[in-house]
Amino acid sequence: MQNSHCKIIINKKNWSVWLVLLLSPLLIVATIPILPTFDDWTSLIAPSFGPLFTKERFLFYGYHWRPFDSVFGWLVGRNPHLLFPALNHIVVVAGHLACTLLVYRLTRILRLKNIACNIATTFYFLTPAMLATVLAVDGLNQTYAHLWGLAALMAYLSNRGAKRYVSWIIMVIIATLCKENGLMWMLITPLFAYAFDFTTRKTLIKDLIVGCTIIVFYALCIILLPSNIVIHPEYVPSITKTIKDIFKFLLTTFVCVDYVSLLHAPNRNWIIAIATFIFSMPFMYHIWFTNWRLLINKKMLILTICLLIAVAPHVFTVFSMMHTYAGMGIVAIMIAVLIDHGNVLKPIKWSFALFILSALFIDLHLTYKSYESGLVGKQMSKQIIEQTGTPVNNVTVLIIEDDYPRLSSFCVIPSDAIGWGIAVKYENNYQWPAILQDSLIERTAGCEETAESIARHKIEARQADCVWIVNRKKIKVIK
Repeated sequence: MQNSHCKIIINKKNWSVWLVLLLSPLLIVATIPILPTFDDWTSLIAPSFGPLFTKERFLFYGYHWRPFDSVFGWLVGRNPHLLFPALNHIVVVAGHLACTLLVYRLTRILRLKNIACNIATTFYFLTPAMLATVLAVDGLNQTYAHLWGLAALMAYLSNRGAKRYVSWIIMVIIATLCKENGLMWMLITPLFAYAFDFTTRKTLIKDLIVGCTIIVFYALCIILLPSNIVIHPEYVPSITKTIKDIFKFLLTTFVCVDYVSLLHAPNRNWIIAIATFIFSMPFMYHIWFTNWRLLINKKMLILTICLLIAVAPHVFTVFSMMHTYAGMGIVAIMIAVLIDHGNVLKPIKWSFALFILSALFIDLHLTYKSYESGLVGKQMSKQIIEQTGTPVNNVTVLIIEDDYPRLSSFCVIPSDAIGWGIAVKYENNYQWPAILQDSLIERTAGCEETAESIARHKIEARQADCVWIVNRKKIKVIK
């Protein structure tokens, strides 16, 4: 019965599909010039030059079990200058487009009104909440964990019997091997289906047991398989950090504002911040406040639980703007349900038009800031190569602690932009240096003299052929 609603036949009733297909090439063109920064240089999707078939690559690589990221890193390592990061951006945008179409198909499976389906689809594709993931060079894992999670949900709703369980479990496992939070779809899927009466309470309990069993099995794999997992201090949960992360989640998910203009002091512009907030809030008001009675029915309460489950792995470890993406599909469907059940269609239309204006401006602005941050790293790398002159084998990078403010991947500090020197290797096609070590020096009154003294000692002791001192955007090379 449900399969007939899964096909997308483009016509005037699904204008959102036309819109996202039209905008996707433009999004690719906008993202391709964005260069890697910060942990883009060290994550699994960065160019890898080792052999493909190793147990570390397919089991554990570092402290992550993300074989798809690892294989992708090997792929772009075949020709870094041609493939990295252009291929990353193309694949991420393609994944975002696929997620958007899955959101549309899910709203159709739920038999929601045309306007609800189209607004939810457009919201998902254009909301600034997606930017930190979709613009990121290392956004593959977050994008495809969500993609396979949505696909698992659609398979569960569309199938019956053994086919339902086999497709659901396989797709969730793939989502999990893209990124660990994909495992949450083992719980989200049966809850979602129960919310819309696709299953009974008895089936819900049975399937939650199946989901919990898979989660326990995954946990045993993590414990028993050989790995070198080290828990980073930032990932250790605490009450204070969790409260802050919940606040971040609520802001980045439900408040549409130009956060660069609001939070990043060097780029602060109150006029832009307030204007984007004012333009976007009528839509959020009509969705969440005029329909507040609908928030306490069975569907919305369970969808809220699903949303909390989706973001829980991030909220209880570390939450950044990128992690908002983990719950955006559920948020979009919640919006569709509220529009479908509400009685304020006229204000929804004009307020959504204002929201789109605000979202497009924010999308363009933050895309440019991401490009600008990557460009800083490229310019600094060229300066280092020019000052170094002939290639060297062993380099130490001394980074004087930068007190300049940063904001996610949109506005990064210079030392993060060059990836602790790895961006220099990228500029010379990973030819040199063979050994690259970095060290952080506290910013004090005499920090530059301290850095130079350490550099001379390393050169004299033959601990390095060359030392690069990075002081914000200022570069000094000592040989």
